[in-house]
Amino acid sequence: MGLGQEAGPREESHTQTVDGAGAECIEARCPPTTGLTPGAQLLFALAAGLSVANIYYAQPLLDAMARDFSIRPASIGLVVTVTQLGYALGLLFIVPLGDLVDRRRLIAGQGLLSALALVGVGSAPTATVLLAGMIIVGLLAVVVQVLVAFAATLASSDERGSVVGTVTSGVVIGILLARFVSGLLADLGGWRSVYLTSAGLTLVMAALLYGVLPRHERRSAAPPYPELVRSVFVLFREEPLLRVRAVLALLIFATFSVLWTSMVLPLSAPPISLSHTGVGLFGLAGVAGAIGAGRAGRLADRGWGQWTTGAALALMLVAWLPIAFTHSSLWALAVGVVLLDLAIQAVHVTNQSMLLAVRPDARSRLIGGYMVFYSIGSASGSITSTLVYAWTGWPGVCALGAAISMTALLFWAATRRVT
Repeated sequence: MGLGQEAGPREESHTQTVDGAGAECIEARCPPTTGLTPGAQLLFALAAGLSVANIYYAQPLLDAMARDFSIRPASIGLVVTVTQLGYALGLLFIVPLGDLVDRRRLIAGQGLLSALALVGVGSAPTATVLLAGMIIVGLLAVVVQVLVAFAATLASSDERGSVVGTVTSGVVIGILLARFVSGLLADLGGWRSVYLTSAGLTLVMAALLYGVLPRHERRSAAPPYPELVRSVFVLFREEPLLRVRAVLALLIFATFSVLWTSMVLPLSAPPISLSHTGVGLFGLAGVAGAIGAGRAGRLADRGWGQWTTGAALALMLVAWLPIAFTHSSLWALAVGVVLLDLAIQAVHVTNQSMLLAVRPDARSRLIGGYMVFYSIGSASGSITSTLVYAWTGWPGVCALGAAISMTALLFWAATRRVT
């Protein structure tokens, strides 16, 4: 049995319209959209989680990197920022290829190159080489969005939101485990061991995906690559929902990075003085976000996307209250982390589920354009939070996060009629 559920003989050739500006699948190995088996959904989720983890390994390690390369604490957020900038470039110039070429080859190729980039980061001799390597890691980590669009295409229409939620749950778990695993490995073998270990795992996953995923080629009628890239910007002009949801992505992931980039600084400093493993454990507290991601997708399938968005944004704002008491109670921080991750991932899954239903012919480009704003938000939140922490400490960081959360809630309230 292949990745999709059985729906008749697999060896008969067929033609099927898919995303790609009217392009069509060819060959028997491009399965009809009859759904994805639970095992197939799990594979997509695991691959997405491993890929996105490469972006977030650095967050609990910023203090160690700062010491190793003599980077000032106020500037160490650049490590996360350049990674997100690389991610933004990949969203614009790599993700649209998913609407043009065989996604199996694209996914496997990105995995191979990612492994090489991770080796470069793990062996970087200078801060300049480190930052250059992180840009490439971010550039290639956009394979996550190719996986999301591929899973959505293979899923049946009535389960698409649920499938996107499942894959995104893998992304959330990857983000959370990235912090815990990187902290643990850093305590055992130094921060460089984190990236060298990930390089090996990424290479294995690339080989597995190449062997298991179906081919998904396009006919020659597909538009040329430059036109695909330009069409990302056209979609912003044509689809008001994309504009609204992209701004929400920018705001929620700016909030996300404000917390996670700067959190290691007070937790690793006196009087708290947690180890990298201890800091990473807080990532596990956000596992509720992974649970909420799948449920948010199902609610979007039922037409409750706007309601889910509003409730989640309100929860995101409330989460900063317990987070503000970090120095008084680590339990309060844990509660805040759970609430914040749950809220952000619920909005993120809802955004993607709603967008994927808008233009089936351009799913890769819709997600790519949307995620550019995710990357901009993450990058700006990372560098801003470390600067604010250097100037005003943890209370200033919490005020910044709450202000961005309030802005997101007010923006949604003003634009909620856009469907």
